[in-house]
Amino acid sequence: MNREEKAQYIDDLTAELKEASIFYLADTSELPVSKINDLRGRCFKAGVSLRVVKNTLLAKALERIEDRDLSELKTVLSGPTAIMFAEVGNAPAKIIKDFRKKSDRPILKAAYVEEAIYLGDESLDALTAIKSKDELIGDIVTLLQSPAKNVISGLKGQGGKIAGILKTLSERA
Repeated sequence: MNREEKAQYIDDLTAELKEASIFYLADTSELPVSKINDLRGRCFKAGVSLRVVKNTLLAKALERIEDRDLSELKTVLSGPTAIMFAEVGNAPAKIIKDFRKKSDRPILKAAYVEEAIYLGDESLDALTAIKSKDELIGDIVTLLQSPAKNVISGLKGQGGKIAGILKTLSERA
């Protein structure tokens, strides 16, 4: 790779990192080609983009991002590094965890999820438990619907009479 190609690669990687609100850095070394292909297939099905990057080029791309402090991520850039871009915060963590049922790799080096940085493989369980925005919205909607459902069920039980409505509301208060 000549200088112009490296510069273009760093520019492209910087643009991807700036746009991404979620990305994981993992060690996929020692995985045979067949397992890497299996991992890529799982990532593709889950809407996760996986590619191997050179640490020096990734470090330069991370330095160019000025609106976020990603300097902590440079501390894990040793050995082979694969970067996983995703739209859902826990998708790469679930892929890694599921893949490791049959293999000891990939190992999580770090993750950047919605302004938070997670370092080390011990963060994998916490990352798996993260809920997506859609799941959180669903939880909030469920919580908001619950009181209304209680009032409606109370009204139905009392036949919708004014006395029943007042009784139901007084019991809830």
